[in-house]
Amino acid sequence: MKTTQLKRIFKATTLALCLSAAVPVFAAGQPKDEVVAVVDNSVILRSDLEQSISELTHQLQAQKKTVPPEQYLQQQALEQLIARQAQLEQVKRYNIKPDEKSLNEAVLKVAKDSGSTSLEAFQQKLDALSPNTYAGLRNRIAEDLAINRLRQQIVTSRIHISDSDVKNFLNSPQGQAAIGSQAHVLHVRISGTDQAAVEKTANLVKAELNNSNDVKAINQKFSTNGVKVEGADMGFRSLSDIPAELAARVSTLQEGQTTELIPVRDGTHVLKLIERKGADQKAIVSQFQTRHILIQPSEVVSPEDAKQQIDSIYTRLKNGEDFAVLAGTFSNDPGSARDGGSLGWVTPGMMVPEFDAKMQSTPKGQITEPFQTQFGWHILQVTDTRQQDMTKEYQERMARQILGERQFDAELDSWLRETRNNAFVDIKDPSLDRKNNRS
Repeated sequence: MKTTQLKRIFKATTLALCLSAAVPVFAAGQPKDEVVAVVDNSVILRSDLEQSISELTHQLQAQKKTVPPEQYLQQQALEQLIARQAQLEQVKRYNIKPDEKSLNEAVLKVAKDSGSTSLEAFQQKLDALSPNTYAGLRNRIAEDLAINRLRQQIVTSRIHISDSDVKNFLNSPQGQAAIGSQAHVLHVRISGTDQAAVEKTANLVKAELNNSNDVKAINQKFSTNGVKVEGADMGFRSLSDIPAELAARVSTLQEGQTTELIPVRDGTHVLKLIERKGADQKAIVSQFQTRHILIQPSEVVSPEDAKQQIDSIYTRLKNGEDFAVLAGTFSNDPGSARDGGSLGWVTPGMMVPEFDAKMQSTPKGQITEPFQTQFGWHILQVTDTRQQDMTKEYQERMARQILGERQFDAELDSWLRETRNNAFVDIKDPSLDRKNNRS
C-alpha cells in the first residue's frame, strides 16, 4: 500500500515539474492573486487553480483522454485542491511532518527521474527556471509525504480484520493460491446436445467417482453416441491454475469427496479431490532469546549522563555482576526489566535496525558493548538461538496484508469523502461551485 502510494506521489510531482506552467506555483505568490476558495483556515488562490488546471490537462492529454469543457475542468481542478487542502488541515491538526531523511530521499527520487544526480544540481536546475522553484517543489513533496502518512495512520486504523476473516481467506481458492497450496484433482466433463441425457449421465458419473479414481474406465463406461464423457487426472495443480469457478468448489472439499454437478456453457463438470498439500517452501527463521538493558536520556538525564550510566553498567557486567539484577535495577524498559531484561524469543525484523543487526551478529552468551538506537543506549545478550517454523504465522500475516490492501482503497475513498464533507468550504466564484451549476 505504502510503496504504491509513494510511487503515485513521485509520478505526480515529476509530471508537474515537467510542465512549463508549473514554475509560477512554486515561485513566490503573484501580487494580483485572488482568493477563489476558503477551506477551514486556509485559502486557495487563483494561481493555485490555474496550476491545477494545467496539471490536470497535461495528465488527460498524456493518457490520451478528451479534455472536458473549460468550466467543468475548472470545477474538477478546484475540487481536487479543496480535497487536498482539507487533508492538509488535518496534517496541521495532528502535527504530522516528514523527517528530513525521508524528505531528502523523496526529493532526490524526483531529481533522478528528471535527470539530475544530486539535490544541489536539481536545485540549480529549477531555480534557473524561476527563483524559489526548488523550495516550492520541496514544500509540495513534504506536503505529499505528510498526507500519505496521515492516510496511513487514519485509514489503517479503520481497517479491522478478524481471525475468522484470515481463516476464511486462507481456506478460499485465492488464499490457497497465494500460499502455494496444491490439489490432486480428477476432472470429468459431460457434454452433449440432449440436456436431460447429459444430466442423467452426469449423476451416474458422480456416483461412480465416489468409489473409483479410474477416469479412463469412467470415460469408456458412460460415453455414448449422444453424450461425451471426458475425464482426466490433473495431478497436483496449484489452485491458481484451475479456473476460478472450479477452484472455488475444490477448496471446500475433503480428500476423497466429489463436487456437486457444475453446469457451465461447455457442459456439466464434476471434480474429485484425491489429495491436498501445502506449499513445499517452509518459512524457517532464526530466533534469538535476548535480554537487554536500556538507558534513556530524559528531562532529568542528559545524553551525556545516559552514556556514562550505560558505560558504568557495562563495566559492572564485565566484572561479573548479574545481568538480570542490573537490568531489574537500572533498565528504563519496564516491560523487560521486571523479567531481568528478557525480551523472550525475538525474530529478526521485530526490532529497530540497529538493535536487530547487533542481535544477529552477537555470539551466544556474549555481552555487547553499549550501542545507541532511537530509544537510547542498550546492552544486550543473546542467551540462546533456535530455528523456528514460522510458516503458519507467515501465512496469516500475508493474509492480513492482502485483506488489508483490499480494504484500504475503499476505506480511503470513504475517509476522503468524509474529510471533504466535514471541511468548511467557501467558494468565492459561483461559477466554480458545482452545486450551483448542476443541470
